[in-house]
Amino acid sequence: MMMKRQLPGLSLPENKEEKTDVRLILVRHGETPWNEIHRFQGISDIELSRKGIGQAKFLAKSLRKEPLEAIYTSPLTRARQTADQIARYHDCPLIIDKSLQELNQGQLEGLTGEDLRRDHAGFLEKWIKNPGSTRLPQGESLGQLQKRAWSSIARIIRSHPEGTVAVVAHSFVNLTILCRVLDVPLTHFRRLRQEATAKNIIEFSERGAVLRCLNDTCHLNETARKNPKRGGGRRGKREY
Repeated sequence: MMMKRQLPGLSLPENKEEKTDVRLILVRHGETPWNEIHRFQGISDIELSRKGIGQAKFLAKSLRKEPLEAIYTSPLTRARQTADQIARYHDCPLIIDKSLQELNQGQLEGLTGEDLRRDHAGFLEKWIKNPGSTRLPQGESLGQLQKRAWSSIARIIRSHPEGTVAVVAHSFVNLTILCRVLDVPLTHFRRLRQEATAKNIIEFSERGAVLRCLNDTCHLNETARKNPKRGGGRRGKREY
């Protein structure tokens, strides 16, 4: 898949002698025990499951030949564990960026979709209609998340105007970044998916951005071959 558009707000160099040629590999962390039972995590600091660690290892192996200048990661353990696996193959800085942490889901963290539909029906109705501006109870809105996540991407591009950089984050973080790249309103974020250890490749230049790869989990096919009964990936849960 490929799409290019101009991206105001990135503060790319105006001097023609200062080139911007960034290949950004945006990935989601591996699976956690809460992912397996469809429990909302948010900023709750949940570690990877045994399966998630295996997924992260296959992801890291698939990126081993990438000439990474740096690896940026959310401070949450599940993202850091995934980033640590990638870093095993690379001699480059591993940088923790708090702006990449997952959507703060406030009172909803630890709940399941069933809990949400039963106990927060009024909120859910508002969230489905307008997820961009509807703030989660004692948490954030997707609009707030997109603003801080995009500011992180802008800083990364300014710090690495040429080269390849990996960013390890979370489902909602990645979805809001991808919506910004594709100029998709947050109202339609559910049209995109981010499976465990999914890879997205975005190329930034003075002319704009090109999305080269979206939600790629082909590296998990090896997991499926080794564990045919379990499989390497699964359909993602609905993101409320």
